[in-house]
Amino acid sequence: MKKTVLTLLLLVAAFAAASAQKFALVDMEYIFRNVPSYEMANEQLNQLSQRWQKEVEAAGKEAENMYNSYLADKVFLTDEQVKKREAEIVAKEKAATELRYKYFGPEGELYQKRQTLLKPIQDDVYNAIKKVAEERGYQTVFDRASSSDIVYASPRIDISNEVLAKLGYSN
Repeated sequence: MKKTVLTLLLLVAAFAAASAQKFALVDMEYIFRNVPSYEMANEQLNQLSQRWQKEVEAAGKEAENMYNSYLADKVFLTDEQVKKREAEIVAKEKAATELRYKYFGPEGELYQKRQTLLKPIQDDVYNAIKKVAEERGYQTVFDRASSSDIVYASPRIDISNEVLAKLGYSN
């Protein structure tokens, strides 16, 4: 009996504490779409990515052409020439893989460039959200763009435009 009463009291206390909290929503996609420097940085990243992708594809195509040429010529080659051509093809494929990793790997140039260009803007947005939340007394701010769990939310608790104003972009 004591256990049931204690559990009930804890549930009531947790509910009371949760209902006293203030929270808000932001739409990060909306905010970033309305920050021109973010859009320009994204465009620059897309151009770099496309250029690097073409370079990687060209290296892969070159290895594929070498392989096709090798297959066509294989019957005319000596064992030594076969080994040499196979080694060249393997080296070319390895170089193409290393190039892909260099540009698109977990710590590759695209990741580093993204950190350089986007991280400062993301930090500014985070700080603006934090300031608005502190000024208005919110304990929690949710991102409605990345949360599929939010089915409906009142527009009154969306502070995206306030965050844009804090950043100097009025909408």
